[in-house]
Amino acid sequence: MKKILFIFGIAIIIIVGLFFAANFSRSPKNISQNLVVVTSSFPLYDFARAIGGDKVKVSLLLPPGVEAHSFEPKPSDIAKINTANIFIYTGEFMEPWAQDIIQGANNKNLKVVNASEGITLIPSVFQDADEPAGSQDPHIWLDFDNDKKIVASIAAALVAQDSANAAYYQQQANAYEAQLTALDDKYQTALSSCAARKIVYGGHYAFGYLAKRYNLEYFAAQGVSPDAEPSAQDLINLVTQIKDNDIEYVFYEELTTPKIAETIAQETSVELLLLSAAHNVSRDDLAAGKTFLQIMEANLANLKIGLQCN
Repeated sequence: MKKILFIFGIAIIIIVGLFFAANFSRSPKNISQNLVVVTSSFPLYDFARAIGGDKVKVSLLLPPGVEAHSFEPKPSDIAKINTANIFIYTGEFMEPWAQDIIQGANNKNLKVVNASEGITLIPSVFQDADEPAGSQDPHIWLDFDNDKKIVASIAAALVAQDSANAAYYQQQANAYEAQLTALDDKYQTALSSCAARKIVYGGHYAFGYLAKRYNLEYFAAQGVSPDAEPSAQDLINLVTQIKDNDIEYVFYEELTTPKIAETIAQETSVELLLLSAAHNVSRDDLAAGKTFLQIMEANLANLKIGLQCN
């Protein structure tokens, strides 16, 4: 029943969204000659604006401060996608609503980028009502090698829609990939000599890709979706991990009240540290131009403290 209601709701949104799009299409589109790019999450937004520079107009569907997993598009969002040159989304496990909107779009020139194409997904470790068997972890951007593939896909889409600026887009993509490589090297060096190798996270399961890349153990209170409620046994397991391994810090996530992390910290007398999965940023951070690379630099600083790295 829940799935039927979800599909019905998306269908209604698409119909209304297409009505808006049809009306918008009567007005001149792309008055500036910049490509119009719509993205579903903050990492994709930041990648697109880094590669496109002043030749693209990039927008983020997620309102600032909104948790990405709970987002549902409005009719105006669908209209925005339908009148864009390029729509970039993470994949079916992060945005289950995207495929219906793409199929219902009447903009035949819309270029769609599924950022997860060509990336090996890792299975969700939680299998419950919210994450049934076969679910995959959608947090692909928390592996810098995956980010390079996403950057290449975005650059290819920009070139396909604006071949006159192909050299510029490729140059920007190469420069950004070099920054990703440099940051990956910093992570590899810093996390290779830590006294602790276990990340205990009082939030949803977001850092599986990062843990796998840097050979860390990762334990989270919730499943891939933050809507999934941790069981009493889940919390007992985390407390046991902390006490048995003399862990000194528990990490908490961005944009949500850290009640679970605080409960674990109080139970075990450890300290709290922020570890942002970079799904989205606050309104102030967005206005200030905060970047994905800055978020990941801050994460590394806290990981070095939490894991007692030299």
